[in-house]
Amino acid sequence: MGYLDTILFAIILLFGFGFFTINIRKIIRNINLGQDINRSDNPASRWKNMAMIALGQSKMVKRPIAGVLHIIVYVGFVIINIELLEIIIDGLFGTHRVFSFLGTFYEILIGSFEILAFLVLVAVLVFYARRNIIKLKRFVHSDLKGWPKSDANYILYFEIVLMSLFLLMNAADFHLQNIPGGFGHYSQINNSFPISQFIAPIFNGLSESLVMMLERAFWWMHIIGILIFLNYLYFSKHLHILLAFPNTYFANLNPLGQFDNLESVTKEVKLMMDPNADPYATAPIDENAIPSKFGASDVQDLNWVQLLNAYTCTECGRCTSVCPANQTGKKLSPRKIMMDTRDRLEEVGKNIDANKGVFIPDNKTLLNDFITPEELWACTSCNACVEECPVNISPLSIIMDMRRYLVMEQSAAPMPLNAMMSNIENNGAPWQYNQQDRLNWKNE
Repeated sequence: MGYLDTILFAIILLFGFGFFTINIRKIIRNINLGQDINRSDNPASRWKNMAMIALGQSKMVKRPIAGVLHIIVYVGFVIINIELLEIIIDGLFGTHRVFSFLGTFYEILIGSFEILAFLVLVAVLVFYARRNIIKLKRFVHSDLKGWPKSDANYILYFEIVLMSLFLLMNAADFHLQNIPGGFGHYSQINNSFPISQFIAPIFNGLSESLVMMLERAFWWMHIIGILIFLNYLYFSKHLHILLAFPNTYFANLNPLGQFDNLESVTKEVKLMMDPNADPYATAPIDENAIPSKFGASDVQDLNWVQLLNAYTCTECGRCTSVCPANQTGKKLSPRKIMMDTRDRLEEVGKNIDANKGVFIPDNKTLLNDFITPEELWACTSCNACVEECPVNISPLSIIMDMRRYLVMEQSAAPMPLNAMMSNIENNGAPWQYNQQDRLNWKNE
């Protein structure tokens, strides 16, 4: 590579990683719009979760076919891009296969990269067929139309193109290495191309200079494609490639059926249950313990882990496929809850960007404008969606916080629930009996 090529490569690299950094900073800013919550407890369990679930893909393999295919794509794509380090060094310093001096170890690496690239291509084609030919139910659901459906296919196209360019680049390189007498700087690396050696014959009959131009073209398109893909992640569900790790680390470690209590309400209940407390005494007001709003009506009311959940969602639909409310025809889709939360968060972020770092009220909220009360009240709070999610996302926590807002701020619970809460308040039990007769329910 000449000096102009090196300068051009450096500029492309700078822009690629520069835009990526800007987008990542936006995501961090948006996540930090959420309320504070402490998730620093029990670091050993958190590291274990991250290792087993994000890195080890332990929850993916509960569905063996999809799980194994996903592991192939995930491992293949990550490991193959280790070669990105060599490409960057070659591009910046004008070298060619700078690590080839490693000899047999390098040959094993390149060979394994090629086998993985081929397996990724096979897996991606199967994924494409599952989405667009077989049309599995969770991939043709009503909440996965328009951009979400197109985005999933764009990712598959990206992976097909990038893996194909990788193999074509190696095939052209292999062809040039085996020209009798050698050709330029294309030194021979024996037995390193178990897949591309079968592609190399397509270059037979072409001039050596043309094959070299093609090899350079594949090389440039491969690195530019990787940088484009890197920046496309911001707009895509594939952010989970990066965010699955912090998301599993900061996931809730409490038992699935355990819900968070509001501190201010807990203190009042404890006071009511204390037989020695003076019911007429006025408790001191702790301004820090009283929230400005009970529950959540918009993304700023959710905590930052819930917002991280929204960005991490893979849109795989496993949560919706096991949701009993959805299975019985209710409007609720846990996947849609997460997608709507992310869409609203992005909308709020763009509002902040457009107004020089300040959010200007836009007369819209996550509740009602994105998620309806009908969806929220359809939830049975069974935690099936939380259990099923391959990256430990909790749609239920968002549902419960928005329900809390409806009940405590708007008194907008369904009639049967309002009746039950009135009975508990008046009678100390869900049934309409007075205190002395509260055990009569057992005779019915």
